[in-house]
Amino acid sequence: MPILRVEIFEGRSAEKKRELVQGLTAETVRVLECGEASVNVIIDEVKKENWAVGGELYSDKLV
Repeated sequence: MPILRVEIFEGRSAEKKRELVQGLTAETVRVLECGEASVNVIIDEVKKENWAVGGELYSDKLV
């Protein structure tokens, strides 16, 4: 039972998350030769104020 955990910034639409889950599932089935029903995908959405790189919060970056 593969479990894939994905952490992304919050704010993406349900359609984009659906597309991501379908793509990850299809590729996992292909590579691991397992059943689609056995693939679990967990999406954790993180606020930019709770994610940092290089000592700087993403919420402070000019993006």
